[in-house]
Amino acid sequence: MILTVTLNSALDVTYRVPRLRPHASHRVSAVTERPGGKGINVARVLAGLGHPVTATGFAGGPAGALVRELLARSPGVVDALVPCADTTRRTVAVVDEASGDTTQFNEPGPLITPAEWSAFLERYEALLAGARAVALCGSLPPGVPVGAYAVLVRAARAAGAPVLLDTSGEALRRGVAARPEMIKPNGAELAELTGSREPLPATRDARRRGAHAVVTSLGPDGLLAATGQGSWRAAPPRALSGNPTGAGDSAVAGLLSALVEGLDWPERLVRAVALSAATVAAPTAGEFDPRTYEEVRGSVKVTAVQ
Repeated sequence: MILTVTLNSALDVTYRVPRLRPHASHRVSAVTERPGGKGINVARVLAGLGHPVTATGFAGGPAGALVRELLARSPGVVDALVPCADTTRRTVAVVDEASGDTTQFNEPGPLITPAEWSAFLERYEALLAGARAVALCGSLPPGVPVGAYAVLVRAARAAGAPVLLDTSGEALRRGVAARPEMIKPNGAELAELTGSREPLPATRDARRRGAHAVVTSLGPDGLLAATGQGSWRAAPPRALSGNPTGAGDSAVAGLLSALVEGLDWPERLVRAVALSAATVAAPTAGEFDPRTYEEVRGSVKVTAVQ
């Protein structure tokens, strides 16, 4: 199975409004609730691809109970979340149906106690015994040590499981030094890590900091990868309108599933770009539109770069 870790899980709430206007009241045309947080989104996409997947992290309070209830309805995802006393956060996405734009509100996460962190580490190490690969995703909730991802990367490497790390800031800086198999920053996260806003030099610089491979998200322009086998750009055939929330998580699922299947780097990037595009076309994060996925997958352009 593939193991995903979401230390700062969330209840994702999506509102759709005919038009979003500042300083105005709005009638919401539709509401959806989904189990969320980056790693849980990754888990749901992996399950949609047919991969056995286990999701761990923290869940607590009424929002956490609803996350677990909704996760139980996600076919193919095994719930291994660890209880915490404080309540799981909510994220609220407001989709403007007139423009297609999305406005996101993210609550702070729960306060994790030292005892809860220890309980998580015990669960994580037990789960590693059956993991073919690990995704470590998202922000750290209050109370979790800033070097947490470095600890989790080293434990996975000791168990022989390749790790994809998708986080930001100091957690990324410390985590990449533990030498994960891959990291997947976006442009802003990459610039914060390296100090450079030039995508290709910055991606290669990030790889020199410890990761075996770095795949940078270029938003609607696709992905840029620097690996031990070469460097590539992968671009979708066209920009898609829709909700971009979770598109990066779907790219992580594409990269990790392709790694487990033994695909080469260009094919990994094709899958990741196609899944990302298909998620923009889906109504909520953690889902992808199968028809768009198949359409885009056959048209992704992968180019070697020097």
